[in-house]
Amino acid sequence: MLSQLMMLFGFFSLVLVLIYWINRAVRLFDQLIADGQSAAVFLEFTVLSLPSVIRLALPIASFAAAVYVTNRMSTDSELVAVQATGYSPFRMARPVIYFGLIVFLLMSALMHYLVPVSSARLQDRQAEISQNATARLLTEGEFLEPLDGLTFYIREITPAGELRDLFLSDSRSADEQVTYTAAQAFLVRNDGAAQLVMVDGLVQTLRLSDQKLFTTSFDDFAYDIGSFLSVAPREGRRSREVPTLELMQADDALADETRRSIPELMAEGHNRIGQSILGAVSALVGFAALISAGFSRFGVWKQIVVAILLIVFVKAVEAVGLSAARADPNLWFATYLPSVVGFLIGWALLFKAGRPYLFKRRPTAVALS
Repeated sequence: MLSQLMMLFGFFSLVLVLIYWINRAVRLFDQLIADGQSAAVFLEFTVLSLPSVIRLALPIASFAAAVYVTNRMSTDSELVAVQATGYSPFRMARPVIYFGLIVFLLMSALMHYLVPVSSARLQDRQAEISQNATARLLTEGEFLEPLDGLTFYIREITPAGELRDLFLSDSRSADEQVTYTAAQAFLVRNDGAAQLVMVDGLVQTLRLSDQKLFTTSFDDFAYDIGSFLSVAPREGRRSREVPTLELMQADDALADETRRSIPELMAEGHNRIGQSILGAVSALVGFAALISAGFSRFGVWKQIVVAILLIVFVKAVEAVGLSAARADPNLWFATYLPSVVGFLIGWALLFKAGRPYLFKRRPTAVALS
């Protein structure tokens, strides 16, 4: 049974990860390609976003695997055969518990290491991309508008970084409109400021008040483009980038850095542990909900619906517990409430499965004379 759970868990995980990944990849592709990034950058960003996607998929996959395997074994009467040998529901749940422990270890690796590390690296790369002037501005053969009233065009960019046949129109001023054309141009940085050095060009200034045009030729001219290329530097980390142990020991310095309150940081640290446990509990709830029905020729579709409703209830408890923990640091234990509730639900269903007449009237034997 454990091997079947692992096989179906891998299948459902792959399907769910692909669904989540495609949804994110489409937006990521539009954003990066529109900014002139290469396919290698898109692939790097996709890999860095995968741990967060997998974190969302694993608990659902564990629940789906437990429900599917239990339903198949019930339909094939395998569970009835095992129960006939004297196995109790708790004994039959051992493979599911072992499976839950594996899911717990996978979730722990994701929540405590892979997700914070990948999130931090992803934010660093996004900051680097934002500060890359070539990606934001230097796209040949297209009219770009980095700011309202500013139009930029380059016919060709050579491998050496030379810009050929440049056109720059600045109509941001209410008094005049300035147009720059140059045969060559170079993008340089001086003390961190970006400047566009144009060579062999012409400046045309149109005074809007009387519609007079003034032209000036130049051999070389430096135009400050830092105003529309400047990107606010990244300040501090986000809470999802902070290691779990540091979140559990949150202080005022970390709160200022992440711009989150101490209760919120501590709640997120405990929530990571709770999420890891919940991934294991969801499999137990799915198995227990189906096995509690016993054998039926009509299948266990009613119990499948009940199992789904129970998971929805557990997720609702999770939202309530997380909100309480964020509001009051003394209620940090509320983040573990969904795991406790899910475990108690699973235990109660297994207990009921071992006592089918617990809430029913036992059939009375009729003596035949």
